[in-house]
Amino acid sequence: MTSSIPNEHENRVNIQGVEIALGFPDEFKFEWIGQRDVLEQLLAAWLVIDRDDIPLNPRLIGKPGVGKTTLAYAAAKKLNRDVYIFQCTMDTRPEDLLITPVINQSGGIRYVASALVTAMITGGVCILDEANRMSEKSWASLAPLLDTRRYIDSIVAGLKVSAHSEFRICVTMNDDASTFEIPEYIHSRLQPQIYLDFPEAEEERRILRENLPFVDSYIMDYVINFLQRAHAHNENYTIRDGINIARYAAKRIKSLNGNGGNVENLLRQAIIMTLGDEALMHVI
Repeated sequence: MTSSIPNEHENRVNIQGVEIALGFPDEFKFEWIGQRDVLEQLLAAWLVIDRDDIPLNPRLIGKPGVGKTTLAYAAAKKLNRDVYIFQCTMDTRPEDLLITPVINQSGGIRYVASALVTAMITGGVCILDEANRMSEKSWASLAPLLDTRRYIDSIVAGLKVSAHSEFRICVTMNDDASTFEIPEYIHSRLQPQIYLDFPEAEEERRILRENLPFVDSYIMDYVINFLQRAHAHNENYTIRDGINIARYAAKRIKSLNGNGGNVENLLRQAIIMTLGDEALMHVI
């Protein structure tokens, strides 16, 4: 395979005589705050230690909202790589994952690379987010990429695309009931499995402060205490829920200008409106 790496102005590449339009990297202000060991585990999985070695394809597993995508993004940025995030759904098709044909203005066919294939070509990092929402047919299209072959076959474009040596990939998987079992032959290609648990109280405080620097300390403490009690009872409430509770409570308090009752009542209301009445059992 011969290809030319695109410059920032054209954002397209020619592969075997076929022009492919590439995507753009995702840019966020994500910062990993908390469990240092899982960041080191992920970076080790991507490490290449010999000319005959290849990177692994780690699987990040945990409850929704514990920071799996943030962790993967932060690890990629630590390596100074561009990041391309592909959001997987139950409707994701193989061509969505790889190369999609679209009609251009002149009526001809134009081929557009997915976030995954763009990362493969440019040597970036791809995060397949919530990957266990995909069907087996979509997983099958990734089998040769996730082993020593490191390529994909695009049937619609008639191309075999090999991954750049700097290409890295990881998948995030939510540990909940709304997902599919992944095929057994894919399991062995997605290793190691890195588990993310709920953060400790001080880590949650730092995450809340990073995301909501404008929120009062009383609100922060209230939300952290609520989350820690919920974690102790194995509830699925996460730091993302805590951020939403604190953000909404702060908005309510601000909108009422101190004329709408006490702050604790507004916080209880924010918990109910975010998580439902049953969440109040974890409020003292």
